[in-house]
Amino acid sequence: MKLTIERGTLLRSLGHVQSVVERRNTIPILANVQLEASGGKLALTATDLDLAIVETVETNIASEGATTVSAHTLFDIVRKLPEGAEVELSVGDDPRLSLKAGRSNFTLSCLPKDDFPVMSGGDMAHTFSVDAAELRRLIDKSRFAISTEETRYYLNGIYLHLADGDAPMLRAVATDGHRLAQVETPAPAGSNGMPGVIVPRKTVGELRKLIDELAGDIEVSLSDTKIRFSFDGVIVTSKLIDGTFPDYTRVIPDGNEKMLEADCHQLAEAVDRVSTISTDRTRSVKLNIEADRIALSVNSPENGTATEELAASYSADAMEIGFNARYLLDILSQVQGDVVQLELADGASPTILRDNADEGALYVLMPMRV
Repeated sequence: MKLTIERGTLLRSLGHVQSVVERRNTIPILANVQLEASGGKLALTATDLDLAIVETVETNIASEGATTVSAHTLFDIVRKLPEGAEVELSVGDDPRLSLKAGRSNFTLSCLPKDDFPVMSGGDMAHTFSVDAAELRRLIDKSRFAISTEETRYYLNGIYLHLADGDAPMLRAVATDGHRLAQVETPAPAGSNGMPGVIVPRKTVGELRKLIDELAGDIEVSLSDTKIRFSFDGVIVTSKLIDGTFPDYTRVIPDGNEKMLEADCHQLAEAVDRVSTISTDRTRSVKLNIEADRIALSVNSPENGTATEELAASYSADAMEIGFNARYLLDILSQVQGDVVQLELADGASPTILRDNADEGALYVLMPMRV
């Protein structure tokens, strides 16, 4: 194998794939990235056996071939090369990778390509396309609620499924038992009949980085066990979480008749300010809600107290309710509009939060005793 490639192109592709590779690996080959040069293109592949990313870039190939080399080492070397450098990669009879750029020469240990695990997609029965901006929206507005509790592994991802209604919707749901995020978009053509799947947290994170500035459509293919995203020379293939997502609709209350509207930015800033003095792990904040006003308060035995008042639109009976300040701020940070709507029942019942600028987004927050 012998090829030359511009440093920036190689660095960008390595940056995309190497983040899949875990820093500690008991299987040496999983620490490597596979480099495969053929047909005028270089394909870079990395995997952790649950998630695989393949990125293909055009390059000048003198001779075709393939090898695997330490992903993080190669990335660090290319990152430290001068901008605009031409990088020559070659593997000859010596089973090591030679990297040359200007006056820099590196020789890196390799492992055989035949040892590199291949993550086959299998038969993906359902394929459809979704706009990159819509997929970013589904991810951004739901992933903050993904559980990190490994014992409840079936909550460690985003539940992607079709929701029935007046018109079919593609819905993303995440919950950790304390808060729930539900975001939906009109179901894409071809998604009819797709199974409900749980996309793992790591896959969601890696995919979101890859599509950060992407425009256009992303092809989504899935089966009961795997999902694949294809776009712009990149293929992301992931195993799905093998579990049953709970019936989240039972958590969404339907009798919350006390309506509160507040300026989202002012509320978020006030919650952030008063919670500064909180030292307990839960960082609880109490909301005293009366006619057209909210009084926020935090009481810390070590640091003292903090209070702040806000104007709001509210005409129901006065009530008080406590929330985890961080959880409340996580939800408020996803609200696009100027106004956040809270649908309340009482101080012990879940609260629904809505975004006046995004009808397809709904959040549920469990209250706390404060």
